[in-house]
Amino acid sequence: MNAVAALLVALVAALHVFFLVLEMFLWTKPLGMNVFRNTPEKAAASAVLAANQGLYNGFLAAGLIWSLIHPNPAVALQLATFFLGCVIVAGLYGAWSVSRRILYVQAAPAALALLLVWLA
Repeated sequence: MNAVAALLVALVAALHVFFLVLEMFLWTKPLGMNVFRNTPEKAAASAVLAANQGLYNGFLAAGLIWSLIHPNPAVALQLATFFLGCVIVAGLYGAWSVSRRILYVQAAPAALALLLVWLA
């Protein structure tokens, strides 16, 4: 994996760590409510679901980081392909079911990273 592809994979991983923090720890705080456009009532009612979603975002970040540090390039490619594919599918579903904004924030960076990983 070349440096540009690795940098983009790292960026997608960092985004998912940020999503984990927002969804698990800041969901009912002003920043979390602002980012997700929630009211205090809606945030309180959905906090447990958001925390679960945040945990899954953490798993995606962990898999992407694993792909960056794995010593075998062939395995690293497979890991990056799998986890970026998961991010893309989650982003497409989120764009369809929640907000088109998710397409640009989650799916597009992962798709670009996947393209660069495959070209590297």
